[in-house]
Amino acid sequence: MTRRGSQFQPARVLLVEDNIADVRLTVELLREARLANRLKVVPSGSEALDLLMSAGTHDDAPPLPDLMLLDLDLPGMDGRRLLARIRAEPRLKHIPVFVLTASATHRQMVQEEGLDADGYLEKPIDLDAFVHLVTHHDRFWLELVCTPSGQS
Repeated sequence: MTRRGSQFQPARVLLVEDNIADVRLTVELLREARLANRLKVVPSGSEALDLLMSAGTHDDAPPLPDLMLLDLDLPGMDGRRLLARIRAEPRLKHIPVFVLTASATHRQMVQEEGLDADGYLEKPIDLDAFVHLVTHHDRFWLELVCTPSGQS
C-alpha cells in the first residue's frame, strides 16, 4: 500500500522480467496479496525505459510506478544498464527498485557490483516478504529515511 494524499492505495508495481514462469509466479503472489490489479509487466529493459520515460507526461500516459521489481538478466538492455539509466534520470531516480535474484550467491554478486538498488528479493519471491516490502516501503521512504540535511 502507498499513501497518496490521505488515503492508502495499492502500490503500482512494475515488474521487468522476461522469464514467463517467474512472471506467472509473481502475478500469483500479487493476486494473493490483492495487488495484481496494479501490476504492469514488461519483458525487457528497453521497454521498461520507454514506459518510464513516457509515464506521467500527459493525461493518457500511465503514472510512474511506486515500486519496481527488476530482473538483471534481460534481453537487449539488461537490468544493470536499465537501473543506471533510471538513477541518472531526475524524474525517475526516486522510484524504489528491488532487484530479483536467482539465489543467495547471485544476490552477493549483485551487491559486489555496487548496483544502486534499494534492495533484493530472491526468486521465487516469498509472499510474506513481498507483502511486507510493498506495504512498508512507503513508511520507510517517507518517515524513516533522512535527507543529507537531517530532515525526514
